[in-house]
Amino acid sequence: MSIVEVYTDFIFLEDTLEAADVIFVPGSLEEALPVQAAKLWKAGYAPLLLPSGRYAKFSKGFEKDATFETEWAYFCHILQREGVPKECILQEDKATFTYENALRSRQVTDKMGLQVKKAILCCQAYHARRASLYYQVCFPEAKIMVCPVVTKGISKENWHQSKEGIRLVLNEVKHCGSQFEEILTDLKDGWPRSAEEILEGL
Repeated sequence: MSIVEVYTDFIFLEDTLEAADVIFVPGSLEEALPVQAAKLWKAGYAPLLLPSGRYAKFSKGFEKDATFETEWAYFCHILQREGVPKECILQEDKATFTYENALRSRQVTDKMGLQVKKAILCCQAYHARRASLYYQVCFPEAKIMVCPVVTKGISKENWHQSKEGIRLVLNEVKHCGSQFEEILTDLKDGWPRSAEEILEGL
């Protein structure tokens, strides 16, 4: 197996999808994520969607005359544009990074008493491994199924053919090591704690 294949197999995940309780969509500025999530909802894969994200690094969103204060608001707008009723879209608009997306999504489902046994994670393709690890940590009892979406033109087939693709993918490899040291330590010492406890310490 070549070095490219090793990194590709580690970073780029894709699962066979089954009916689930919810579709998670981590925060991003990529329109393709909520568009794909809406397709999954319309195909009947889950009754609820949970986009997550606070920071929006833009002043104008998809529509030229629209302004969105959070990533969640942006995603909610696109999901509704794509035919998802607002009552099927859960709200999480405080998270500022991937781990917090997962933690605060768990906070939302806990507060509403939703037992997540199966979930679909609709995320950027090159972000799939790290995102899935975080959501699996926060939903250890659930089966997390990854539905990757190619963004920035970076796919498992071509990531190694551009400087930007190599940079993004290898940064993900680094993050998968550096960002999980505390989590693994907690696992050793009796994880899991509740999302509330972890958020208090962030």
